[in-house]
Amino acid sequence: MLTDDARYEAMLARDSRFDGVFFVGVSTTGVYCRPICPARTPGRGRCAFFATPVQAEAAGFRACFRCRPELAPGASDSASTDGSTALESAASVDAIATLVRVATRRIHEGALNSGSIEDLAGELGVSARHLRRALERRLGVSPVQLAQTRRLALAKQLLHDTGLPVTAIAFAAGFGSVRRFNASFAATMGTSPTAIRRKHGVPADSVITLRLDYRPPYDWARLLGFLRSRAIPGVEHVGDRAYRRVVHLGGHVGTIEITQARGRDALALALSPTLLPVVLPLVACVRRMFDLDARPDLVARALARDPLLAPMIAARPGLRVPGAIDSFEMAVRALLGQQVSVAAATTIAGRFAAAFGVPVGSPFGPSVGDTVTGTGADGVLALRFPTATEVAAAGAERIVRLGMPMARATAIHALAAALARGERLLDVGADLDAVVARLVALPGIGPWTAHYLAMRALHMPDAFPASDLGILKALGRPTPRHAMVRAETWRPYRSYAVLHLWTHLAEGPQGPP
Repeated sequence: MLTDDARYEAMLARDSRFDGVFFVGVSTTGVYCRPICPARTPGRGRCAFFATPVQAEAAGFRACFRCRPELAPGASDSASTDGSTALESAASVDAIATLVRVATRRIHEGALNSGSIEDLAGELGVSARHLRRALERRLGVSPVQLAQTRRLALAKQLLHDTGLPVTAIAFAAGFGSVRRFNASFAATMGTSPTAIRRKHGVPADSVITLRLDYRPPYDWARLLGFLRSRAIPGVEHVGDRAYRRVVHLGGHVGTIEITQARGRDALALALSPTLLPVVLPLVACVRRMFDLDARPDLVARALARDPLLAPMIAARPGLRVPGAIDSFEMAVRALLGQQVSVAAATTIAGRFAAAFGVPVGSPFGPSVGDTVTGTGADGVLALRFPTATEVAAAGAERIVRLGMPMARATAIHALAAALARGERLLDVGADLDAVVARLVALPGIGPWTAHYLAMRALHMPDAFPASDLGILKALGRPTPRHAMVRAETWRPYRSYAVLHLWTHLAEGPQGPP
């Protein structure tokens, strides 16, 4: 837990490890900043520190236009809202902390744009009153204030980074009217949306590009390499500089492209205009998939205590856990990969997408200078992956025709049918043990698959597929039970340990050949 004096020291050093971990309000300017803000550092007596932007805004501060707090990476899945790790939180209360963490995530994804507080509370299994009290107790703000801050942050980013009309930005950010948007923005930011557009906006383009910041180090090349060998032909394509895919989110279909931003600790997300109505949840999905809110310093501190992992952490400090845009797609991909090689699973996944998916068009071809490699070598994005409802309606017999055992086809169909019925098997933010228990109750899903899905589809930082042959080999071939005991000291970052062990096995101690 950081003291205010420690926060000020981090601010003096412009330490990127603490970017997004706290924000500082400056009393003489009325502005709040990221700790890495390049502006002249104010005196200690003029600084007030806040865990989140919404707390700074509730105290009367407005966002800095130089460091742009709306771009700061957020709290990782294993950190509570006050910055402590999951292990530190577990020693305290922790149903309230978990509720606040999951509710905050859902609100940041736009849950209150399309639904009410009562709807969100029902989804989380609590009353609306309890949800309000939990957020006010831990964050000092209401759910409505939290949602409003996120909407305004997205609007500010769109005003800075795109040429979209102000009307389009207002509705994309979740406001019901332009008048309400203009009034809320001016009251919070101290200026009008049109004034920002005149000063900071960029020319209009057919493709919308947003900047997504992260805390360095970030191993972009290895993350792309992991995704490249698993890309579903027609749905995804991974070159040596970019990841591209078709996205189906909230009833909207379009394509995205992710590249590394030049000269910044950030990725660039380009999206087709058809996805603008769901840009808020899309950004949240992309941040999870590319693990942009991770705390590399905390991961390294926790894992480097193990003599086996310490040299791996030192060799690859920016290794991240790849997530997924579509949790059902990732679940199908995992089931298709049971007992076959990665290459074979990718081929079958391509057949699956072609058989059950929906054809689409894409504005993204291979980038100039991007070597086209891996599966789907032509780089064409042509298919939307099928939904659980569509796969459930198709039946297990059609899945068998793709050339797989009936047991595996039955497992895929059972999962699809359960999701189509509304069972919450793949809820992001759920408890790890509960997720695993629900998944293994389905036919064809064992503990390895359940933990792999928790790690990839749900992006849980502490999943651990203990029976994985690669993990056991890297640990000297213990039993899965002994591997579980060994991994206890890696909590709450066992998923990162898994990635380090897999990468070490693939590359060897000296890195890739």
